[in-house]
Amino acid sequence: MRILFVSSTRIGDAVLSTGLLDHLLRAYPEARFTVACGVVAEGVFARMPRLERLIPVEKKRWSLHWLGLWRQVAATHWDLVVDLRGSALAWTLLARRRAVMRGGRREGHRLLHLAATLGVQPAPRPVAWWDGADAARAEALLPGANWLLLGPTANWSTKTWPAERFVAVAEALTAPDGALAGARIAILGGPGAGERAAAAPVLAALPGAVDLVGQLTLPEAAAVLSRAALFIGNDSGLMHLAAAAGAPTLGLFGPTPASEYAPVGARARAVLAKGPPGAAPMQRLSVAQVLHAAGALLAPEAVP
Repeated sequence: MRILFVSSTRIGDAVLSTGLLDHLLRAYPEARFTVACGVVAEGVFARMPRLERLIPVEKKRWSLHWLGLWRQVAATHWDLVVDLRGSALAWTLLARRRAVMRGGRREGHRLLHLAATLGVQPAPRPVAWWDGADAARAEALLPGANWLLLGPTANWSTKTWPAERFVAVAEALTAPDGALAGARIAILGGPGAGERAAAAPVLAALPGAVDLVGQLTLPEAAAVLSRAALFIGNDSGLMHLAAAAGAPTLGLFGPTPASEYAPVGARARAVLAKGPPGAAPMQRLSVAQVLHAAGALLAPEAVP
């Protein structure tokens, strides 16, 4: 059985789609998968079991990237084509079954929209994949336990919580009387000058923190995140990856809707800035709010 799965351009949406892939892996244990996704999201799927082919799709003018993808998959007779981009691609391919995500604005969490494409209930949680080499590098970078991981970057500056508040939260949590007393700190972020600039003030204020900004592949990042006693980060692909990897995760939200994009995992929750949902500036999210949420998430009774 051969399945074509067309996922998202961005890392966060790609991570959210892994729940459907995990469902398909369990439902069809004999299936082999081809996954098409955005170039930046390749690493989300790189360690996926039974992955036959990974096709990076780079957006082109006049939607010519769809023609390029079609040329790579049209010769195969697919048993199932799942298209989460809502394109016409699935209808131009030889396939026994097609599942195309509906477009347009819809209420509820993004996971519900994704699950509806295949009629899966309840919506499957995202997962993260990494291998032994990724785990070994994570252990070498962050030996032992009791690590507080921070994700102070985001793809939009308006989604970024002030650096000094990340620092205040980290210092409070790791203080002798803090919820993570004695924990070591690591700072994560993606590649590029923008990510480095966003993380720089936090790194400067926490000189003992391990700097992992731009240093990891996505599978390595998943392995690193799985070691976290707690991850705190802005609404970003890294936040979704942390929750999928099983880390206790606090996602910080202001101008983007947590109702649609809150982190989903065994121990994950969103902390919202005060103001209109999905429209509040990040400056309205206080240190006290985040510390309270962290304490609640780390409390013994919060463990499922």
